[in-house]
Amino acid sequence: MVTPAYDLVGIGFGPSNLALAVALAESRTPAPSAVFLERQPSFGWHRGMLIEGATMQVSFLKDLVTMRNPASPHSFVGYLHAKGRLADFINQKTMYPTRLEFHDYLEWVAARFEHQVVYGAEAVTIRPVTDGGTITHLDIVAQHGELTTYRARNVVLAAGLQPVLPPGVVAGERVWHSQELMHRLADPPAGRPRRFVVVGAGQSAAEVTEHLHSRFPSAQICAVFSRYGYSPADDSPFANSVFDPAAVDHFYDAPPEVKRMILDYHANTNYSVVDLDLLKELFGRAYREKVAGVERLRIMNLSRAVGLETRPGEVTVHVRSLVSGEVEALRADVVVYATGYRPVDPLDLLGAAGPHCLRDDDGALLVGRDHRVRTTPELTCGIYLQGATEHTHGLTATLLSTTAVRAGEIAGSLASPAVLEPAR
Repeated sequence: MVTPAYDLVGIGFGPSNLALAVALAESRTPAPSAVFLERQPSFGWHRGMLIEGATMQVSFLKDLVTMRNPASPHSFVGYLHAKGRLADFINQKTMYPTRLEFHDYLEWVAARFEHQVVYGAEAVTIRPVTDGGTITHLDIVAQHGELTTYRARNVVLAAGLQPVLPPGVVAGERVWHSQELMHRLADPPAGRPRRFVVVGAGQSAAEVTEHLHSRFPSAQICAVFSRYGYSPADDSPFANSVFDPAAVDHFYDAPPEVKRMILDYHANTNYSVVDLDLLKELFGRAYREKVAGVERLRIMNLSRAVGLETRPGEVTVHVRSLVSGEVEALRADVVVYATGYRPVDPLDLLGAAGPHCLRDDDGALLVGRDHRVRTTPELTCGIYLQGATEHTHGLTATLLSTTAVRAGEIAGSLASPAVLEPAR
């Protein structure tokens, strides 16, 4: 089955394409015809890390719309007003809602656009549609009970992030990635847990460690990482400017060596760093346990997990000290790898359309400032990326910080498909 042609087919319906749906609805009358394909059965954004009390690392003003259109009815403030909590939120005197509340906001907006979404539909591949030697449309083949083909004049790929595990590590009943934490804890392994091992040094690792330490008061939590200690995230005003919309222009226009320098200099705003308050809380807990003589929170710094054995009822993690070289075998109920994510490679989905996408000397896709992939002349329809563009657009490529603005830029490009400046 092939659908009639849409102006736009979006792959994925997380915050990025949700923001795009809003931007399209607010920017044009009538709005272009669009459908979004989402493999999850309903809207969800990092559900496995919706830890009670965990807060966002970005201001509520960096919602789906405010940086693009402060008057939008789809803002976080509009959500609070609709829920009758605006005054209460203001009285908290915070810019950072809990992750649970922000997820509820995203669901509230997504519900307004559910008529444009096909949930439970996983995009399999993309096929070019040729007319007289020109590729005028793209067919997105999706599995939704049966294979269905969605024909598009433009496609926007926002397939999100995929969890990363160390080489040779396979997730299982007692080996988890942090992204599935709350799902796994809803039906944990039988018996009262005695020990958890958490591998990783970033925000997710610290949050997992804090949550397990609080939730299982009789279990030991071993935090394993190669640094001397958790490193604080640099969220100072000047450093945070790297997440401003204007910073995307600066990054895009910079020569390659400056791009690399910016990514290296400011990695500590986002990668393998921890919110300072959480860092202090964990240090305080470890110190109080030293005073009490009961070390339930064990910080295994300057160490690395080098081996893993699973057997019925337990898992053994081999941890090597980077100082002495000695290896300790930790028998545990569960090991949680908070080892990050990587963007889904667009070429995995582009299929036969991939060879028509231009690449730089390193093999990375050439992407215009408007987030449109550069293509060969015969491909006239648009391929846009949300995420997977850190090499061209900087640190915010996979973050919420510029989601609203980026959605507006893509909506504007779709409305004005003029000849674009050369990609860099």
